[in-house]
Amino acid sequence: MSLQEATTAGKWRMCMCVPVPFIFSTSNCTFINGNGSKQTTPSYPTSVPSTAIQSYSTTEPRMPNIKLFCGSSHPELARKIAERLGIELSKTTLSKFSNQETSVEIGESVRGEDVYIIQTAAGEINDHLMELLIMINACKIASAYRVTAVIPCFPYSRQDKKDKSRAPISAKLVANMLSVAGADHIITMDLHASQIQGFFDIPVDNLFAEPAIIKWIQDNITDWRTSIIVSPDAGGAKRVTAIADRLNVDFALIHKERKRANEVSSMVLVGDVKDRVAILVDDMADTCGTICHASEKLLEAGAKKIYAIATHGIFSGPALDRVKKSPFEAVVITNTIPQLQRMRESNKIQVIDVSSMFAESIRRTHNGESVSYLFTHVPM
Repeated sequence: MSLQEATTAGKWRMCMCVPVPFIFSTSNCTFINGNGSKQTTPSYPTSVPSTAIQSYSTTEPRMPNIKLFCGSSHPELARKIAERLGIELSKTTLSKFSNQETSVEIGESVRGEDVYIIQTAAGEINDHLMELLIMINACKIASAYRVTAVIPCFPYSRQDKKDKSRAPISAKLVANMLSVAGADHIITMDLHASQIQGFFDIPVDNLFAEPAIIKWIQDNITDWRTSIIVSPDAGGAKRVTAIADRLNVDFALIHKERKRANEVSSMVLVGDVKDRVAILVDDMADTCGTICHASEKLLEAGAKKIYAIATHGIFSGPALDRVKKSPFEAVVITNTIPQLQRMRESNKIQVIDVSSMFAESIRRTHNGESVSYLFTHVPM
């Protein structure tokens, strides 16, 4: 019987392949220290905690065809994100060769998978950046379907323009490196300058900490309705006015002039803060020279209480000593950078957990949904 006859007689049938849900196996991230010892992140139960994002089901396999990896910069945040997504971190072994070159070993198949790699700009930034690039490239050449770099605090973001002769635009260089390594998508939070998104030829989702900051203010400052939101420099005016509008309160501005990097020479306050709660809002708290000088200016102007809120708590150099001596009621930052040690060293430092925002952005990206909801809401 010919093929045509068999087909006509109905003896040949076409079969449609039905995809089988992918079930995640137990996995961990392993870090090899310089002395050769191993440190393994603890496994977490597969059940979703009560604080997980509401849209997740606890009875069905969650998010098939996704792999979540973490670098060595912030495993605590990566674990929280994985918990909220109801998945486990995939296996990686991160170490250094004897000549201090970075070694990355992806411990499981990523072929055809939607890969997310969590790595922030903290601690040894250059080593962590190189580690991220190698992880991206390793997944890409292992036939990952898509590789997304989740970078809560973007490295070199303050070097986004030429502010003097022969200065590099390092943020653009980092963008090029990520693209060349094989990244298909970037998720970050509160870029120092939003135009950095234009340095990329791939999609960039720049999440805002603003909804989480507003929620913290409403939950923790009893007289927030009569407060005033203050920007420590002209560059942050847009951020401050957005928060002030959402809270329906006034805003003020401090104009600063610098002699050199990380050193402020003079400040001028524009706005009335007398007998009010002043809330300084900035994107970064690095050496804390700016916000501490600003707090003194606000105190001189008659503010009765002063808070500082920043997305990225870098706290380099004399930052913690300055915070201890400052008139702040609290210095509030998010956990885009590890803060546990800083909280031990200063009782003024408080942390806003933004893991739910990154988890929801990953979930929405994986499912092909819009992430614009996160610009105004905090997932619970």
